[in-house]
Amino acid sequence: MSARLPSIDALLAFEASARSGSFEAAAEALHITASAVAKRIAGLEDLLGLALFTRAGKGLQLTAAGHDYLPQVREALARLRAIPLHQRASQGRERLHVSSTPTFARQVLVPALPAFTAAHPEVELELTLSVPLLAEGDAAADVDIRHGPVPELLSPAQVLLRDRLTPLAAPVLLAGRALATPADLLNLPLLRTPLQPWSPWTQAAGLNAAEPDQGPRLVDLGLVLAAALAGQGVALMRLSLAQHELQEGRLVQPFGLTVEAERHYGLVVHRPGAAAEAFRTWLHAHCATLAAELSSPRP
Repeated sequence: MSARLPSIDALLAFEASARSGSFEAAAEALHITASAVAKRIAGLEDLLGLALFTRAGKGLQLTAAGHDYLPQVREALARLRAIPLHQRASQGRERLHVSSTPTFARQVLVPALPAFTAAHPEVELELTLSVPLLAEGDAAADVDIRHGPVPELLSPAQVLLRDRLTPLAAPVLLAGRALATPADLLNLPLLRTPLQPWSPWTQAAGLNAAEPDQGPRLVDLGLVLAAALAGQGVALMRLSLAQHELQEGRLVQPFGLTVEAERHYGLVVHRPGAAAEAFRTWLHAHCATLAAELSSPRP
């Protein structure tokens, strides 16, 4: 025959009632009502087929069966409390599920996350990646970092960064090449992606140039960045996404001309709460600092 197992809530109610001597005191310790404690005890007694308490005036007194049962229950509860997973500090944290576009997550968000964790140790953050071209976020996410136009997809208040676009290339690609004017770029392979056409920059540079139609079509800004780092071509890249590569000299900016991106990164809150508000405030402040750094003249 299978064992008849009581609920943990019933065992906790029994132990608290035996320890305190009343349903009322047990209810206060468990943060529930006295009637709820009484119902749990009644259910436990019904399961066992035994009375565990008798009334003694305004208090409770254990029956003989209750006296025998109490140390076994306390031992079982102590064993459950001793399990490491039941003692995780994360149980007291508020979990926040963040969905982000891949390249923003890798280049902007993840390097800065230690600062958020240090400022908000009470938040347990879970980060997943979306598919920007297909506009597929994570339906379970509490907050969502998107890449899109304003105001069609993002409101002005949701915008994190109003990025600047400029051509970037690996030093190996530019070695031995004289780039005197923007038109000289047209002699080099231009990396292409449906997420960012070249026309805004080429028009600003006064070039009458068609979109590149040679080479792989890279449907991710992170792939464009990787191809540029490999010396496969010139990328029209957001400065925010290539900040580390520029600082380390792995990419160079041949011309100072930049143009504002037509699509921006923004933060959408789906499930408001203390953790979501803390993350929203922190990420907007981080992006404001980043934007100020990117607008400063480069040495």
